[in-house]
Amino acid sequence: MPTLWIGTNNKKKRAELERMLAPLGFTLRTPDQLGRPFDPVEDQPDFAGNARAKASALARLAGAVALADDSGLCVDALGGRPGVLSARYGGPGLDDRGRLLRLLGELSEAPDHRRTARFVCSLCVCGADGRVLAAIEDVCEGTLLRAPQGEGGFGYDPIFVPVEFAGDPTKTFAALDAATKDRLSHRGKALRRLAATLPGLVAGGPAEA
Repeated sequence: MPTLWIGTNNKKKRAELERMLAPLGFTLRTPDQLGRPFDPVEDQPDFAGNARAKASALARLAGAVALADDSGLCVDALGGRPGVLSARYGGPGLDDRGRLLRLLGELSEAPDHRRTARFVCSLCVCGADGRVLAAIEDVCEGTLLRAPQGEGGFGYDPIFVPVEFAGDPTKTFAALDAATKDRLSHRGKALRRLAATLPGLVAGGPAEA
């Protein structure tokens, strides 16, 4: 089976990627199998730049094709925050729950019609030399609840209701089954768009000039 490295240290995100990539038949390898540290700096101004930095760094370290994801939540009432800082919002002292509660606090005065948001996912595939082979970005529109609902997912999933279930607070990303979330999510959409070309890229497609 062809090998694909996936560049994330987030166990729950890695589980989603592994689940959605399973039908393509790759042998998936992760940074903890490198035998050396993998902690790229995510200091780019957009998701695409961070995905590219992670994919390129991992591909060079592994000497093989690598796929990286950068994703996050953009809230209209907060001018697009937390955006690229979604996983680090509020500083290193907060966990997923702490970041979610901070966000809810910032939105406490926002009326329901202004609680619109979207999850964004950028994917980047790089060849062994670190050059970009493919880059795709997709989104999932939705609204934010005033309190968490559901026990699944991670990050801001417990307060995000995708637009397909608008008006039903029981249908957050944290409450949906995996198949439904994968069908609607930003990451699922981006991976499906990439799936048609990814096998050829892993087998050794030409790098982007």
